[in-house]
Amino acid sequence: MAAVPEVRIHTANDRPVRADGSFVLYWMIAQRRAKANFALQRAATLARELGRPLLVLEGLRCGYRWASDRHHAFVLQGMADNAADFTAAGVSYLPYVEPTPGAGKGLLQALGERACAVVTDDYPCFFLPRMVAAAARTLPVRLEAVDGNGLLPLRVGDKVFGRAFDFRRFLQKALPAHLGDFPLGDPLRGYDQGPVELPRALLKQWHGASPAQLAADPKALAALPIDHTVPVAPLRGGAAAAGATLRQFLTTRLPRYGEERSEPDADCASGLSPYLHYGHVGVHQVFAGLAKQEGWTRERIKATQGGQRGWLGMSETAESFVDELLTWRELGFNYTWQRSDYEDFESLPDWAKKTLEKHAADPREHLYTLEQFAASKTHDPVWNAAQTQLRETGVMQNYLRMLWGKKVLEWTPKPADAMAILIELNNRYALDGRDPNSYTGISWVLGRYDRPWAPEREVYGVIRYMSSGNTVKKLRMKQYLARWSGAAGGQPSLFGPG
Repeated sequence: MAAVPEVRIHTANDRPVRADGSFVLYWMIAQRRAKANFALQRAATLARELGRPLLVLEGLRCGYRWASDRHHAFVLQGMADNAADFTAAGVSYLPYVEPTPGAGKGLLQALGERACAVVTDDYPCFFLPRMVAAAARTLPVRLEAVDGNGLLPLRVGDKVFGRAFDFRRFLQKALPAHLGDFPLGDPLRGYDQGPVELPRALLKQWHGASPAQLAADPKALAALPIDHTVPVAPLRGGAAAAGATLRQFLTTRLPRYGEERSEPDADCASGLSPYLHYGHVGVHQVFAGLAKQEGWTRERIKATQGGQRGWLGMSETAESFVDELLTWRELGFNYTWQRSDYEDFESLPDWAKKTLEKHAADPREHLYTLEQFAASKTHDPVWNAAQTQLRETGVMQNYLRMLWGKKVLEWTPKPADAMAILIELNNRYALDGRDPNSYTGISWVLGRYDRPWAPEREVYGVIRYMSSGNTVKKLRMKQYLARWSGAAGGQPSLFGPG
């Protein structure tokens, strides 16, 4: 079996691998899929080397911030797909759904005491780094955290990049060396180590998810102590849905992506962001699908262009998508891995903080509370439509997401309050919330990865300005507003009757 690149493996503690353990444990916390998964590949390799079976533990806590029917259902649907995939591969799988806050405490430790070693996902955001660090201190065996986040391993980008231009220039030099290191499509092919027999007492205390839970049954969700005011999204979670979304994008949406991705009425975005966030699809799978569609090979990479786009040698449309997938997505991972203060106002660039603080006392024509924002109760039908789409579906059209953030800055008493409100709204409702790109995207609204823009304005200072009026003039929005403004409480159409 191919080895996982060493640069992607972080040994989180100084405990030994215990050869006389009963199994190798893969603690699945971020890359929630059975295919093209570096961490699963590493765990399977260890199991083969030690001659021990593999056990996969995928847990779902109920006490994390923003836990709701929406986020739980998406993860549970992924668990159902994983249960089918691991059963087909003959691998023991324990999907654990915590019934009350703290009920899962001790499960990882109990399994770790029986394991040869534990492998988990190295993810740089939300509560996961703290959770892994805590486990590393208490587990009696080696804990390895494997980085499957991006095409570029996290530890290769060893500094914070202040601009997308600079990071793109770094990618052009550093990434080609890693484009040959892809995870195995099926890391469990030929698995023959047999099942894991766990003690009845352990399974009685921490039994696997019920069929109703794996089906995200409304009654099963209602029984859990989570937020039931954020409903299940229309979008289904899981590796199967992620694969179907990727295929649909490559075959029907990609040809229009380059020219029309900003158009709310075009419906040509990839739709992959929620699946990437929950690990139901990996960036290597997306890039491989795109390369196949393009007939692309590494030989087509051009000499460095000093931070400009177009260096991979793909079509213009494909390059525009790759720039989002690689430059902007992995820029967010770079920042959250390097900095633990990524959600703090004080982490913004000095120039941005200076101009925002200078204009913090400027009069605001409109001010809204968090509750008014959440309910789409502003004067602006464009903003209300975007928020309604987010609240009802868990996703928001990409261009409008930028405008959405800018207006919260404009309609909030203090810039730091605006950042907190954006984080709350995004993480409560967005299926791709609580992600490195969520935090860097929100802070982009306030100046991160940007530059000063003239003229200096009230409230914004020299932060980039966006307006709903200009957006309506620039983009095709009639169908979008017709669909979402009505749901926002009867807001008037910008286009008049009909």
